[in-house]
Amino acid sequence: MPIELAREHAATQRRALDSARLVWRGILLNAALAAVKFSGGIFGHTYALIADGAESLLDILSSTLVWAGFRVAARPPDANHPYGHGKAEPLAALAVALFVFAVAGWIALHAVHEIITPHQGPSWWTLLVLAAVIVTKIWFSRRMGVVGEAVGSTALGVEALHHWSDAMTSAAAFVGISIAVWGGPGWETADDWAALFACVIIAFNGVGMFGKALGDVMDSAVSARFEGEVRAIALAVPGVQALDKVRVRKSGLSHLVDIQVRVDGELTVRAGHDIAHAVKDALIGSGPHAISDVTVHIEPMK
Repeated sequence: MPIELAREHAATQRRALDSARLVWRGILLNAALAAVKFSGGIFGHTYALIADGAESLLDILSSTLVWAGFRVAARPPDANHPYGHGKAEPLAALAVALFVFAVAGWIALHAVHEIITPHQGPSWWTLLVLAAVIVTKIWFSRRMGVVGEAVGSTALGVEALHHWSDAMTSAAAFVGISIAVWGGPGWETADDWAALFACVIIAFNGVGMFGKALGDVMDSAVSARFEGEVRAIALAVPGVQALDKVRVRKSGLSHLVDIQVRVDGELTVRAGHDIAHAVKDALIGSGPHAISDVTVHIEPMK
């Protein structure tokens, strides 16, 4: 018999499962694109497209890590994880960021090998394949980025950047192949140089992905605007006279708040308790702020 989730954790679980489904669509997209890229690269004699296809296969593995992270993050709090399993989401994002560096290195090594090894030039029709890949990847990256911002997901943001990096890799390959086709004999390595250049773009994006994911794992402070909104909501609760410390940290797709509230020192314990509950309910019910738990400390006014 399923365990009934608390209202605030049920919302977090719903966001995690919806995000997991979007990542799964990305996995299917990468599988289809990998088949197209490999076919185009092999029959069109272009390593840049083959490298792009290999990256799509590796993307399937990294996206699977993100998907698994969301599935774990969707689990409700338990005895061993009283604050929930939200950290699985930024940990998955961190793993993907590290994975991106490995992919950049792998593509760079093979691009250098192709540059120093004589080979046949690419076919012109591979440009059509790359154009379709670029448009598809940019569209899916933007879609995933919008959803990531809406639910406050670092992992979806990293995945969106990852898809955008794929689009840039394909764009670099498009330029390289265009040069090779236009230049003719002697320009066969242009697409390989393009693949090498794309590695720089991938690694650069990897740095941003890593920093963002690491910040969530290390409980970096939320923005001043977010904290200000939390303070405004708490101060609007009847009986709250002032605030001391307000600490907010991100936990996966939600936030945890630790707040010190000052009230009239002459109030009874029960009255103070009621105010604390009112503050917690106001913050959890604040909608787009995605706050799943609040710890309220009551202090008397000096």
